[in-house]
Amino acid sequence: MDFGGINPVILIASLMVSSVPILLAALGEAVVERSGVLNLGVEGLMIIGAIGGFIVAVKTGNPFLGFLGGAVAGAALAMIFAALTLVFQANQVATGLALTLFGLGVASLAGQDYVGINPPPTAKLPFGPLAQIPVLGPILFNHDWVVYFSIAMTAGLWWILRSTRLGLIIRAVGESHDAAHALGYKVNRIRLACIAFGGAMAGMGGAYISLVRVPQWTDGITAGAGWIALAIVVFASWKPWRVLVGAWLFGGITALQLNIQVAGGLPIGILDLIVILSVLALLLQAAALFLLRQPARPATSALVTVGIMVTISAICHIFGISRIGISVEYLSMAPYLITILVLVIMSSGGARAALGAPAALGQNFHASR
Repeated sequence: MDFGGINPVILIASLMVSSVPILLAALGEAVVERSGVLNLGVEGLMIIGAIGGFIVAVKTGNPFLGFLGGAVAGAALAMIFAALTLVFQANQVATGLALTLFGLGVASLAGQDYVGINPPPTAKLPFGPLAQIPVLGPILFNHDWVVYFSIAMTAGLWWILRSTRLGLIIRAVGESHDAAHALGYKVNRIRLACIAFGGAMAGMGGAYISLVRVPQWTDGITAGAGWIALAIVVFASWKPWRVLVGAWLFGGITALQLNIQVAGGLPIGILDLIVILSVLALLLQAAALFLLRQPARPATSALVTVGIMVTISAICHIFGISRIGISVEYLSMAPYLITILVLVIMSSGGARAALGAPAALGQNFHASR
């Protein structure tokens, strides 16, 4: 089932794999920012996790230990950020940027002896006959365990942040650390745990890049994935399920680039498929809100985006256009342009408030003040 040389089944399966590093890092950063800490060092955490996981996997011959090593490396680097911002009250933005530069330098130094070495392969989970089911098999039952772990973490974090006392405490600290402190909560301890969790998730995402997506080590292997993760957290309004959708969107752009290069343009059939899936996603969201008896908030940006795609698709059908020529370079730079936009937004307190950001985001806390 091809659309002008692009197989949508393979495309969807590929985007699920491509999105895993960004999804893991974004989920961790969402928890960190929910606690009121703005860590711009996700890129540094990811590349430290990439080299840490790579070294452990090569030394032990066990990819699972490699992922654990990446998580530990990311959490260890995150503790430096925590010490500087929670103990020494350093500016969070400046410290996060310095953390990225530090992580890139350390990873480059540590990885010099590992260039050209292949890590042990990460096997796909054996689903047996389920993997042979047409369409659903390659999409749902033909991945390694980390893909399913990332989806499970999305569901788990959504439930924790929304429905548990722990999630309520994290959100309370992020909204007003002074009020949380007055109620007896240890604000810095809570933030320390969140920072460690975010570092571990980013490190594991980096390890996935060096062990699965690009099974080798090269300098700068993360290629800005940490910055994209930061952008996703903001545009997902700090909600795990929206983070998942955003990661899949960016993963889809990554997977689509190669397909468009081979096909010589975007087939109109693929655009139609994207429109159908987008409409279905909006309908499912509306149905979920109705079943949960929550007021449906108008997703203006989503409706506008879908409306634009429908208009383009209709024009192409009317004029008999079968393929849309899109430069791969534009697709490549789109995530980074969005990231720049997010950094501009995050620099404005009014814009953060409009997006529903935690009220204490980026503010240091000291119990004595």
